[in-house]
Amino acid sequence: MSHKEFPKTYDFAATEESLYQWWWDKGYFKPSNDPAKADFDPDHKPYVISIPPPNVTGELHLGHAMFVSMEDLMIRYHRMKGIPTLWVPGTDHAGIATQMVVERSLNAAGIKREDLGREKFIEKTWEWKKQYHDRIVTQIRRLGASCDWDRERFTLDEGLSKAVREVFVKLYEDGLMYRGPRIVNWSPKLQTAVSDLEVEYSEESGFLYYFKYMLADGSGEFLSVATTRPETILGDTAVAVHPEDDRFKKYVGKMVVVPIIGRVIPIITDEYVDREFGTGAVKITPAHDPNDYRIGLTHNLPSINILTKDAKINEAGAPYTGLDRFECRKKLWADMKDAGLVIKEEAYKMNVPRSQRSGEIIEPMVSTQWFARMKPLADMALEAVRDGRITIIPEHFTKVYYNWLENIQDWCVSRQLWWGHRIPVWYCQDCGEMMVSRTDIEICTKCGSKNVEQDPDVLDTWFSSWLWPFSTLGWPEKTADYEYFYPTTMMETGYDILFFWVARMIMSGMYFTGKIPFSQIYLHGLVRDEHGKKMSKTKGNVVDPLTVMDELGTDALRFTLLVGSTAGNDTNLSVKKVEANRNFANKLWNAARFVLGCIEKTPSEPDRSEPIQPTLADTWIWARLQYLITDVERLFESHQYGEAGRQIYDYIWSEFADWYLEIAKNQTAQGGNIAFNTSRILVRVLDTCLRLLHPFTPFVTEAIWQKLKEAAIDLSDAYAPAGGWEDALIIAHWPVAEEKQSGDDQAIADMLQLQDVIRAIRNIRTEKNVKPGKQIPAIIAAAEKADLFRKYANILSSLAHLDQEKLQIVDQLKEIPAGVVTTATSGCGIYLEIADTIDKTAELARLQSELNETQSQIERLEKLLNSPFAEKAPAQVVANEREKLEKYISTAENLKNQIAGM
Repeated sequence: MSHKEFPKTYDFAATEESLYQWWWDKGYFKPSNDPAKADFDPDHKPYVISIPPPNVTGELHLGHAMFVSMEDLMIRYHRMKGIPTLWVPGTDHAGIATQMVVERSLNAAGIKREDLGREKFIEKTWEWKKQYHDRIVTQIRRLGASCDWDRERFTLDEGLSKAVREVFVKLYEDGLMYRGPRIVNWSPKLQTAVSDLEVEYSEESGFLYYFKYMLADGSGEFLSVATTRPETILGDTAVAVHPEDDRFKKYVGKMVVVPIIGRVIPIITDEYVDREFGTGAVKITPAHDPNDYRIGLTHNLPSINILTKDAKINEAGAPYTGLDRFECRKKLWADMKDAGLVIKEEAYKMNVPRSQRSGEIIEPMVSTQWFARMKPLADMALEAVRDGRITIIPEHFTKVYYNWLENIQDWCVSRQLWWGHRIPVWYCQDCGEMMVSRTDIEICTKCGSKNVEQDPDVLDTWFSSWLWPFSTLGWPEKTADYEYFYPTTMMETGYDILFFWVARMIMSGMYFTGKIPFSQIYLHGLVRDEHGKKMSKTKGNVVDPLTVMDELGTDALRFTLLVGSTAGNDTNLSVKKVEANRNFANKLWNAARFVLGCIEKTPSEPDRSEPIQPTLADTWIWARLQYLITDVERLFESHQYGEAGRQIYDYIWSEFADWYLEIAKNQTAQGGNIAFNTSRILVRVLDTCLRLLHPFTPFVTEAIWQKLKEAAIDLSDAYAPAGGWEDALIIAHWPVAEEKQSGDDQAIADMLQLQDVIRAIRNIRTEKNVKPGKQIPAIIAAAEKADLFRKYANILSSLAHLDQEKLQIVDQLKEIPAGVVTTATSGCGIYLEIADTIDKTAELARLQSELNETQSQIERLEKLLNSPFAEKAPAQVVANEREKLEKYISTAENLKNQIAGM
């Protein structure tokens, strides 16, 4: 292929979709689990990732973009290393989220789900799923996700539903699943229990209400108590103080009267009480506060639920029955004022629990639900991490993991929804028998009645996703996928769901399969805006990944997310960074065009009568590439992907594109074997760079590599990489560093010396406004490096635009010529004769402008240091400002001298 046929610019919009389809059609995403097939590799343990399943009704957001980019990088890297690689895709039925959007759609048409009934509503929801599933999957593919889509799973599909039933029944049979009243997070709007993950805490302004708890002995004495939720007074069953709080010792064991209600309750002691909160005496409402609930269990206190499912006061809260909880708060507080029981109110900041889905305030409430006992499972999961079978990256999250599992609570698994896995429990309406079964029950196993009804609740969405690593591979059946691909290898996800999903997957994997579900956990951080703030629609700082990909390309977005990330840390994203990485893709494209242009002008075969002698630049760029390969491999293996990407970027942008390509222009122009070898190195270096970069930016690298391969094959086998050309970059071999040669380090050191001098000359040319390309005379006093500079004077003069005929390289310079500009670097003195190349009028104007700005800074600092600031500010701060002043004064003197000299 001629470089003239290589488009001048990279058109990502015309490339990405067709490339992705080509990869899929060629079967590159599919590993084999069949020993009878040629591509089955029994000697290699496969590398497997189960995708964190996005909500089926979701829109692509930056969280998806982050995990897809990171996991695709891991998958592509291991695939290129020749390891059987499987990335299992799938989506989550997202019980609450999906039911909400479907109900909202029905409500807009004037229909309530109760009007349809359960079966019709579920039919409507399946229709919704089919409509929106393709949208989120297409968006995930847009990011380049090289998943095996033939193995895609859905948390409500037949196989996963069977796994869910098996797990529920197994837990019940083992005494780890029970039904009973416990405190849960209750969503009054959704009218269901919700998980901790679905509760978001926001700091909001409220009040601390102080009131009197009168002693029941008629003495007129009282305890001053404070609360943020006066309406819960109706459910109080005790007042508690700290056992070591001397202020209340005389009251312990006495009884007090619940305001307005008149119920008599005890004063107890408990170490949970915070003596600094309010007055040090706290009301205990076991049915409506999780901490009070635990105290209630400890002290055997009654639990009085005062709320209905829609958060109105029930009969237990008479005389306020029927009032909304917040209306009750106002009415009860007014009544307490009338009764002389109110002490005061004060403004108070509090963390308010709100439903992540519907936004209303969550109500802690005792409710009869199904619960899983987690302690036995947690002990197994703790041991798997402690003994090293599972590694958490970054390591500091290990302590967080331990802390959560060591203090784990039983899991409320039931939800009062219609969309989800129906709880596999049936109740006989005649004899009351409860039957837990893997298969549907139509006849009571005790009395033979057909009057049986299934539990109306469904299971928490997480109850299906905690089985994800093995249920997606066919468990509980012993499928070929399960036998070969399980346990999986890597679980990559956000650190914010370490407890709610990752820890639960470890527990279920250990308990139900007897194996760890994965050996490594990589936790990425949140994606924030360019200022480090959390993105939100209300703040107007949300970056839409689809818009970014439309405007700047998928590769640019992926590279920005990946190179900007480190495990466990949040990433700041700005569109400017994405634009810069779009420019990087274009620079890579242009470098490839240059390489193709070079090889079509050089010999296809070397002259066998002459030896091929690599130049300094040839040796340097190849040696640096071997170091890069070694470093990138080390960084990948230690999961430092962001740093690996940065080093690849720096090598391609600076060393290859900015330095070697410039030198290659001169070397290929010389013809013969030097041109042949230069072209061959260009091809091999570019080929290796594309391989290293491919996991980060799969589209542009594959597009370039295919064109490079085609052109090289057309020219000669001599341009082929060591292992030959593979069919596609996605399955090309990952680079392996060659052994270091004896002259490599010296070549690197020599080239660095040349680069330092060239940079110094370029800086002076820029500073003095020397016209680009203008060749200028120069003297280089290089001491013991003089021979090096003489040998490579052609590189020096070419890249620094020096007049080679007037270039003098000496050991020492006894006398500095008049009218030269001087500088020094790396032990070399540099003297440039540029007086006649400078536009003196423009240069004087520039110098005067710099002097004016410097004088302005001097005046500002002198005024500051002569003000009270010098006496009041810390000594180090004042010293820093004085040091700045001295530098500005020195700079001003230099500028004055330069102006005078001109």
